[in-house]
Amino acid sequence: METLFETQSQLKTAWEKLKSENPKLRIRNAASQLGVSEAELLATGIGENAVRLTNDFTEQVKKFPKLKKVMALTRNEGCVLEHHGVFQKIEIHQAGPQQIATVIGPIEQRIFFKNWKFGFAVSNETPRGTMISLQYFDSAGEAILKVFLQDESDYDAAEQLVNEHTATDQHEKLEFTSIEKPITVSREELDYESFTSDWENMKDTHDFFGMLRKYKVNRLNAVEWIDDKWAYEVDRLSARMVLNEAAKSQLPIMIFAGNNGNIQIHQGKVRTIRQLDQWLNVLDPDFNMHLNEDEVERAFVVHKNTTEGLVSALELFDSSGEMVAQFFGLRKPGIPQKEEWKTLIDSLK
Repeated sequence: METLFETQSQLKTAWEKLKSENPKLRIRNAASQLGVSEAELLATGIGENAVRLTNDFTEQVKKFPKLKKVMALTRNEGCVLEHHGVFQKIEIHQAGPQQIATVIGPIEQRIFFKNWKFGFAVSNETPRGTMISLQYFDSAGEAILKVFLQDESDYDAAEQLVNEHTATDQHEKLEFTSIEKPITVSREELDYESFTSDWENMKDTHDFFGMLRKYKVNRLNAVEWIDDKWAYEVDRLSARMVLNEAAKSQLPIMIFAGNNGNIQIHQGKVRTIRQLDQWLNVLDPDFNMHLNEDEVERAFVVHKNTTEGLVSALELFDSSGEMVAQFFGLRKPGIPQKEEWKTLIDSLK
């Protein structure tokens, strides 16, 4: 991945200038302005406020419960989810040659380690004091997961984790590479009859991912091409109605948002919904969502078959066809979705 700066020193100087001009500028936005990745910009602080971590990420995540209450942040270009809580239960699974993790508890995540490339421990000075965090990035330097320590966190456990996983060579040159998208088929190449049959005969929502791989179809094309019985386009700002109605009726929901290395999940009721310019926000005590509606290009209502009946969702996509966020009615395995949720989804136009 090419950069405009020949040395880290030049990049660091440019960043310092940006910060002096705009002290509130976030590192993600600064990286965008400078034409570099966030990880590349963060690495200029190694030896000062950043420590490069080893790449045994599974072992690090296993120790997250020891940190006690933290704030976990997962985002993509259009949506940010922030949860305050504990990494209560972490299960590591083998998916072929790669490992994935299921995080259950106050913080819910589905982690895909194959896309984790860089990790840092970061210390930043803020008006509220020193903020300590663990931050993880993919091969392109895009953020996958950030874990911020809070007043209730175990700082000794965090220090021990960092000490045990500090990379030996702190100044090893970081090599960034673009992430290639999988090859997908065109509408003409798709075996539409077989594809539709598989969709209609799904037994579980998780069957959907295998179906996409089987037919080499990306998610947006799948919901575009399937019959309207199963998916259809609605107003791109439909999340406003979903969140406001869910808050008003106290209907428990699920919100999924993430990136190629981590999906974070909210389960439960939402209460405080606020619109600020293009940002649609949930501002609850232990959960915040920030949805940048300018990044939402299209929205679809999507139905999938399961052994418990239909599971319905609102799915948001950006201009490049990437998933921004998904909204479901809260349900437990073996229990059908609530009729109130289906009624709300069916009201979207």
